[in-house]
Amino acid sequence: MMGCWSRLRASGPLAPAGARRSCPRGWAGAAITVLFVGACTSTPPKPTATKPAEPASPPAVVKDSAPAAPPPGLASLPDPIVRDDPKSDRGNNPYVVFGKHYQVMDSAEGYEEIGGASWYGTKFHGRTTSSGERYDMYELTAAHRSLPIPTYVRVTNLGNGRTSIVRVNDRGPFHAARIIDLSYAAAVKLGFERTGTARVRVESLAATSPTDRDRTRRARFYVDTGIYANVNSARGAREEVAPLTAKDVFVVRVDDAFAVRIGPFATFDEAKRLQSLLVFADRPKPLIILADISGQLAQGTTFPTFKETRSTP
Repeated sequence: MMGCWSRLRASGPLAPAGARRSCPRGWAGAAITVLFVGACTSTPPKPTATKPAEPASPPAVVKDSAPAAPPPGLASLPDPIVRDDPKSDRGNNPYVVFGKHYQVMDSAEGYEEIGGASWYGTKFHGRTTSSGERYDMYELTAAHRSLPIPTYVRVTNLGNGRTSIVRVNDRGPFHAARIIDLSYAAAVKLGFERTGTARVRVESLAATSPTDRDRTRRARFYVDTGIYANVNSARGAREEVAPLTAKDVFVVRVDDAFAVRIGPFATFDEAKRLQSLLVFADRPKPLIILADISGQLAQGTTFPTFKETRSTP
């Protein structure tokens, strides 16, 4: 942030030592010169104009933008499977933004609305959403002012007919002309990432199965990409993969080799979308690994003891 600064004021000029001073002369014809020390005068210093202080520089404003090199295949990301997820512990209470009070719906059942949509990208990538999850611009998510968190909705771009299912996990947009703020990936899938806004229809969706809630609570998923003979190669791959997700990316030991692991994901569907993204980005052999809440892998083995984590920004 740019700080304020001030200029030093230059002081006025001072009379130099030994300056000539003017004294009154004595009577006419007098031969003796009388020094009037007390009556002598000096030229007063000229007043110096004070320069106005320069205005402070305004604070730097970070604008939102699309990623410089988005991975290929975002337009083909599979829709998330609609699940009966429990309500989030965060983001479902009444709140105030810019002095305006907002109420959260008790239920999303039957919700349908037509209005403007926008998207948000690099400025918020990796930041905490209202639900407590980290925002990932490459996942199919959205922000809504009043739908319960989480809610699954189908968004249709009325300009081109494209559709996408997204999961609401954040609050916004706080703009009167818009009803939903979509992730960058969802904007690409709907075909308005270049224009920035679109007129859309938003419809809430019901869960496919009530048993999905229990399965979500029991399991956690990870995605492994690539097996490397030495840890330095795995670290290099980790740095290449990290910009593609807001999840933790870390190096784990697998037998006598090393793998790059991403996660955890609450559902198989979330892990599957990242796996598809990694395939489009030509990452080697992305595999989905299932673990229960105790940290046991599906095959019954525990996670490797070697774990080197890199949290994405």
